[in-house]
Amino acid sequence: MTEKSDPSLSLYHLFKPEVLADPYPLYRRLRTEDPVHWDPFLHTWVVTRYRDVVSVLHDFSAQRTPTTDQLASLRLSQLSPVAQLMVKQMLFLDPPAHTRIRNLATLAFAPQRVRALRPHIQEIAERLLDAVQSRGDMDVIADFAAPLPAIVTAEMLGMPIADHVQLKSWSADFAEILGNFQHNPGRAARVLAAVEGMTTYFRSAIARLKVHPREGLVHSLMTAEVDGDRFTEEEIIANTIITMVGGQETTTNLIGNGLLTLLRHPEAMERLRSEPALLPSAVEELLRYEAPSQHTARLAAQDVDLGGKLIRKRQAVIAVMGAANRDPERFPDPDRLDLAREDNRHLAFGWAAHFCFGAALARIEGQIAFATILRRMPNLAFHPAPLVWRCNLGLRGLEALPVTF
Repeated sequence: MTEKSDPSLSLYHLFKPEVLADPYPLYRRLRTEDPVHWDPFLHTWVVTRYRDVVSVLHDFSAQRTPTTDQLASLRLSQLSPVAQLMVKQMLFLDPPAHTRIRNLATLAFAPQRVRALRPHIQEIAERLLDAVQSRGDMDVIADFAAPLPAIVTAEMLGMPIADHVQLKSWSADFAEILGNFQHNPGRAARVLAAVEGMTTYFRSAIARLKVHPREGLVHSLMTAEVDGDRFTEEEIIANTIITMVGGQETTTNLIGNGLLTLLRHPEAMERLRSEPALLPSAVEELLRYEAPSQHTARLAAQDVDLGGKLIRKRQAVIAVMGAANRDPERFPDPDRLDLAREDNRHLAFGWAAHFCFGAALARIEGQIAFATILRRMPNLAFHPAPLVWRCNLGLRGLEALPVTF
């Protein structure tokens, strides 16, 4: 690749805590100065305009899991077990293999089924806040935003609720490899341990469900049949894991990022408190404004011209949804938080075939979370402590969010 590139535009700068805390000035520069940018540090194209990101998500290949040989060339052979798992996950598959798995998984998260869960999710939210109400303070992430989707996801999978803490721990470790450009070698052992732990756990769960069936995604995948074709045990485990991780990490980030945004915009928080009918549009705006999933990678299926740049077949492309969601060509005054924003077709849940099939559940969890916290905590305020963002460059979220009420 001979494409000249400005090093100050590299997404590698997200490794700096101050850029990770506020990536939007970097995104703005990329979108304005070089919207289809060759990043020599990451050896990938970076795409930041809304229309271009949509094109990448719609037309480019999701089959990007590195082979064993590629990992060896990067001196990352120890991650081969992770690659062997990911190559079976729908997130990294193209049709028809992707369609085969997704259609079945989607049934477990159908909107009507999710709507029926609303009272139960409300009960979980109330119970979590009951545990901290008398204290007058809490860590939004540890006390609420992490356990709420963890409990809900365990139930959706058909797993014991008591296991949600362990499932959340594994999920956070596996997310390290989903959200970062290159794996942090210091955390490789934790990711591998998480893969081993989850694989053993769900293999045992499958054996148990064969004897004692229980409704949930795992049992649905076990019993599903498409044109006489059944899923292998390895496929069931791999796609249960990716569904579990996606269902927990992004929803935790939606709640944490969204509440942080409201705390930083007290007038918007008060408006939402007094106008609960705004909740659905408010959640969409909070998703656009601080997207829980900031970027994703694709491969060019063939040589293609995008934004006047020639992207060669099999070259990697990073589609930055967090930048596209602030594109002024698509969203008027994009850096302004507008809880009543209309025509808000953000990309926080992706696009096209890989649009998040858990979006309906995430939206309901977000609506319940914000409504319940604002109703029960009228004097919500920051606890004076520095904010630390998780060192996960793609899955944007806080390590902690201490508040008083």
